[in-house]
Amino acid sequence: MRGGKRYSFGLFTSEVLAIVLAAIFLVPFYFLIVNSFKSLKEILLDAAKLPEHFGWGNFHKAWKAIDFPVVLMHSFAVTALSVTGLVIISAMAAYRFVRKPTLFNRLLFSAFIAAMIIPFQSVMLPLMRITSMFELRGHLYGIVVCYFGFGISLSMFLFHGFIKSVPREVEEAAVVDGCSPYGVFWRIVFPLLKPITATVIILNVLWIWNDYLLPVLVVNNTFTTIPIAIQKFFGQYTRKWDLAMAALTLSATPIVLFFFTLQKYIVEGITAGSVKG
Repeated sequence: MRGGKRYSFGLFTSEVLAIVLAAIFLVPFYFLIVNSFKSLKEILLDAAKLPEHFGWGNFHKAWKAIDFPVVLMHSFAVTALSVTGLVIISAMAAYRFVRKPTLFNRLLFSAFIAAMIIPFQSVMLPLMRITSMFELRGHLYGIVVCYFGFGISLSMFLFHGFIKSVPREVEEAAVVDGCSPYGVFWRIVFPLLKPITATVIILNVLWIWNDYLLPVLVVNNTFTTIPIAIQKFFGQYTRKWDLAMAALTLSATPIVLFFFTLQKYIVEGITAGSVKG
């Protein structure tokens, strides 16, 4: 076609490689979904083979075994409260750091960013002592506070880059019209942060929903989330792979749907903050 872009061999090769990589990443989903319909015997004989009969028996047993509606609500409560707090705290803090670049604020922001490189394993023991000292263990608010501490650095970093692209003239016009500092942020600035807010929400939801180690350390069996409940299928001498696969499929379905609904904002939010900042 004249005037159009030629379909070169390099472009064809890139598309083939992209398809192959996509297929590789989808292989775990294939094993997860296919084996959730199989009996334990079928899984042990051939995990890659399609099931002989598609039935919902595994899902029904897994639903009852882990009391799925209860653990689903626990995971939803932890994720919703943690992500809401992270968005509010990190957005307001990042706005302050950008608009008031004092020496103290710059040092404090650098400290938050430096905390991102500290591995979680190195703070596990101090975390256990601190949560016990302040009676945070075994409570919903305890795990939420811990997620605030571990998640605010990345969220603030993303908001910080995006807020730089917000023109000061818009805020100055709002101040002239009599808007308070909090009104400027919540009525003028925060609505403009929609792309990066969606990015922060998606990244934190994916992390908190699937997190296993922090809930085990802080709440354990007193406030069971989905990852902790699924551990019930793996004992010292038994592995109930059929029920585990069904439970994993049930737990992954809400988060996959959520991701596909908002995933377009991830690239939009990050690129907008990095290019304009």
